[in-house]
Amino acid sequence: IALKNTQDLHIPRPPEYYSCLVRDLEILGWNKVAYVDTGLSTVKLKAEDSCGRQHLITLKLNAKYPTEPPDCLVDFPVPFAVSWMPQNSLIDIYNQFLAALESLKEFWDALDEIDGKTWVLEPENPTRSATTRRIAIGNNVSVNIEVDPRHPNMLPECYFLGADHAVNPLRTKLNNNMHLWDPEMSLLQNLRELLEIDFPSRAVLEKSDFAKDCGICYAYRLDGSAPDHVCDDPRCGQPFHQACLYEWLQGLPTSRQSFNVIFGECPYCNK
Repeated sequence: IALKNTQDLHIPRPPEYYSCLVRDLEILGWNKVAYVDTGLSTVKLKAEDSCGRQHLITLKLNAKYPTEPPDCLVDFPVPFAVSWMPQNSLIDIYNQFLAALESLKEFWDALDEIDGKTWVLEPENPTRSATTRRIAIGNNVSVNIEVDPRHPNMLPECYFLGADHAVNPLRTKLNNNMHLWDPEMSLLQNLRELLEIDFPSRAVLEKSDFAKDCGICYAYRLDGSAPDHVCDDPRCGQPFHQACLYEWLQGLPTSRQSFNVIFGECPYCNK
């Protein structure tokens, strides 16, 4: 069964496949090719959008090319579907790739401004397909936003992380000022206006000024995640990873669980 399923891998591709592929690459221009494997079955093409951002598209070609289209892999926040006919070539895919890049320009502009002007706690090294950002607001207070790639200038989904006494006023401001959202302004400027705050600047503050390590494992990153639960006592405010806190509370005889929520004392202040 295994041999039967992998038989296609051992059948040499017809000469027409290679001559057609090389011709298409020459028409497209070798300056747009970032990588070609030795078997001429995987090709990576590079492109630059109108803002100078570099992008790659990976083409996995099967032996029936150009009758059948290659599989296209891109780092996009939305699906990338190729329109293909047997008479098409790589330049048609490349042009569709360029058009898709321009359609996502505003989305990447909005997130690039956030990445450049605020302290993004998560993801640590965002890919072009990432639609969420967890932005630091203050000491152990942050907001997680989910941006719609198709409508990047609309109000994103916002979820606040931190102690109740710190995040409740922010929730109130967001709800009260929601009507002030202006699609003509940038995403970051709108968030500043609605929340009536200035986000910590990368130029003035260091990440350590507002990002504390977990109070249980004494690390900031745990399986790629930053501490996202904070003690509600204003005098404590110690952050913890959810996994660490859950494991700690499970071992305490004073903890109690209701459905999928566990209640217990803070490991630091016992409140």
